[in-house]
Amino acid sequence: MKNKLGLALAIFIVLSLSACANATPAASASGLSGELNVFVWTEYMPDTVFQKFTEETGVKTNVSTYSTNEDLLAKVKASNAGIYDIVVPSDYMVKMMIAEGLLEPLDKPKITNLQNIGQGYLNPSFDPGNVYSVPYMSGVAALVIDTEKVAEDITSFSQILDPAYANSIVALDDPRAVIGAVSKSLGYSLNTVDPTELAQTDVKLALLKPNIKLLDSDSPKSAMLSGEASIGYMWNAEIAICLEESDRFKAVFPEEGCYLFLDNLCVLKGAKNSANANEFINFILRPDVSKLVSDEYPYTNPNAAAVELLPESYKDNPASNVDPAIFTKGEYVADLPASELERYDDLWTRFVK
Repeated sequence: MKNKLGLALAIFIVLSLSACANATPAASASGLSGELNVFVWTEYMPDTVFQKFTEETGVKTNVSTYSTNEDLLAKVKASNAGIYDIVVPSDYMVKMMIAEGLLEPLDKPKITNLQNIGQGYLNPSFDPGNVYSVPYMSGVAALVIDTEKVAEDITSFSQILDPAYANSIVALDDPRAVIGAVSKSLGYSLNTVDPTELAQTDVKLALLKPNIKLLDSDSPKSAMLSGEASIGYMWNAEIAICLEESDRFKAVFPEEGCYLFLDNLCVLKGAKNSANANEFINFILRPDVSKLVSDEYPYTNPNAAAVELLPESYKDNPASNVDPAIFTKGEYVADLPASELERYDDLWTRFVK
């Protein structure tokens, strides 16, 4: 009996030592455990980033995706508290979520890497003092043209309403982006609530509709790269990838001004893994990690320390390293009252019908 107990004890000790040897030093030292549930835009955060976080902390990451800010809000409100820990809303959606009590104040003392963010991106009007949010990625919605198929020198949103471009455009499946672009083609604000201006926008949307080949917010670049579409209205990183793939593509920042965005990392109210969430945010703000994001998804990076690490190919790409003048001329989406958003919903319903 003693021999059997001794043998069992020896096996237990060997297995225990083996388990300790296989544990990563970082995971052992992190003081973290459990899981992290991330709700993020499609094609926006590389798998390598999640893998690296798990390797360094031992925390398992579970990832779900959405395609628009409105999709994010609807799913968060329809879910039980604690389903998601981290979300990545755009500027105006941060403001809406704060107003609805959906976000948790950040544990700022633990987010030491916030110092890496450029000063121009901090203390935004939608979240003064960055109480609930820190910048993740920035950019614009603009046009990309296949110059082998489109001879016209396109400089304006108004030009893509031309019937000559029937069934040739891939556009974002995003009501505020599309309606906003058409409003701007008329010289109006991206956020107009004037009934007359919206009525005129509705007329112009009817002109654009036959030109739309498909609506795609997840990977609109695919239609351009395959030749399925000859004009794209998409996020700037998607345009940047097109430019990297072939010199037949040209980026166009319409003269009326672009839709601007600043996406942010936030912790949801009632998050079950808030400590892990704050640690993850600090991790993402590390220059080496933020660089990994831009290497795969080349948006305009607000992390100044990360930009210093990025190659010249990123800095020279006009759709990644967007000219500051484009931002100066552009316009952010406003958080409109519910009654005004209903008008936008009506316009969009008719457009996609």
